[in-house]
Amino acid sequence: MIRPMRYGPVALALLLLVPSLLRAQEAPAAKPEVVALKAARLFDGRGDAAVANGVVIVEGGKIRAAGSGIPIPAGARVIDLGDATLLPGLIDAHTHLTIESTDNWLQETLDGFRRTTPEVAIRATAYARKILMAGFTTVRDVGSGDYIDVGLRNSIDGGVVPGPRMMVAVHALGARGGHCDDGGFPFGFFGDEPGIELGIASGADQFRDSVRFQVKYGADVIKICATGGVLSLNDEVDTPQLTQEEMNAIVEEAHRLRKKVAAHAHGSEGAKYAIRAGVDSIEHGSFLDDEALRMMKEHGTYLVPTLLAGEYTAGRAGIRHYPPEIAAKAKAALAARSDMFRRALKRGVKIAFGTDSAVSPHGINAQEFSLLVGLGMTPAAALRAATSSAADLLGLSKTIGTLEPGKDADVVAVPGDPFADIKVMEKVSFVMKGGEVFKNER
Repeated sequence: MIRPMRYGPVALALLLLVPSLLRAQEAPAAKPEVVALKAARLFDGRGDAAVANGVVIVEGGKIRAAGSGIPIPAGARVIDLGDATLLPGLIDAHTHLTIESTDNWLQETLDGFRRTTPEVAIRATAYARKILMAGFTTVRDVGSGDYIDVGLRNSIDGGVVPGPRMMVAVHALGARGGHCDDGGFPFGFFGDEPGIELGIASGADQFRDSVRFQVKYGADVIKICATGGVLSLNDEVDTPQLTQEEMNAIVEEAHRLRKKVAAHAHGSEGAKYAIRAGVDSIEHGSFLDDEALRMMKEHGTYLVPTLLAGEYTAGRAGIRHYPPEIAAKAKAALAARSDMFRRALKRGVKIAFGTDSAVSPHGINAQEFSLLVGLGMTPAAALRAATSSAADLLGLSKTIGTLEPGKDADVVAVPGDPFADIKVMEKVSFVMKGGEVFKNER
């Protein structure tokens, strides 16, 4: 029960007067500026090719028109980007903006113990800016600590710091001793054992309560650790970590609260529990077998393959230094993921773009495009994965993901033609988010 607030007669009168006083002070709203973006090509986020003579008309933070050779309204401010391609703002569906790994796991772990929460939060603002400057105007952040993701999201939304639009998970949900728990260290090393407030639970009822707890404190999406992981010390990478009953409870509760669910799952059995429960996406999926992929196709479950994470955990084995138990898991996951991804494409499983940014340095997210294309995706399909498909997965397709009238003016540009050379996606030269220009190298 919410207790009624009690005010004295004078205070109540002042509160009643505030709206009228504010209205009296409001100046007449200025007419929004009209901006016309021009480039040699335009990809709208839906088709199979770019069109020539791309134009996007922006007014009041929204797209008024977009297409080929659209007339420029009189008085519009024109931004001519030349031999470039206009695209919808890019979306990364798997990030961790509050941390970043390095090539030395031991030093990284030590640094993590030494940093205060304010320092971690300040560093997170720098990571957010890097990702925005790389052309990613929206991210789904799937697990953080100390509510830094919530604070970062709110600060970006409030215009305090520059960064992408964020959907956050607060704490990822997982089993005791699993990938989402701090295992591999002596009992009591981190103080009291974590509970539902930090996402660690046992049994369907506890997991339901943990979903409610994350939502209460700001979660836009629910993240589950359905199987073991690579960068955890004490679990096998492909083993299931939750029961079917627990998984069902999490997904049912999250969907009841209108939150989507992302399931970290490298192994097939844990992924199948998650798919049966109705999760919206499987993250990583390194060891998925044909039955799991068939189930994903039938249920419409998205795969977020995070290929770049594999490159940085095992593909750079000669550079990165991990404990033996982590290095072995990373090598196995990398060896399996390419075949899995090709089979997923062949079956027509829906793909959304995600990098696991934090495992790789923030700001290089677009390197995922060449990995997707290198494993068989067409350039158009890879671009859709980071625009319209990712927007659909996040439940934001009404406002972002394509260049069409009425949507938020999230627009980026790259030099040249990504259909001829997908690597140009790594050279974003123009970034507009919500009608505001954050980068223009032209």
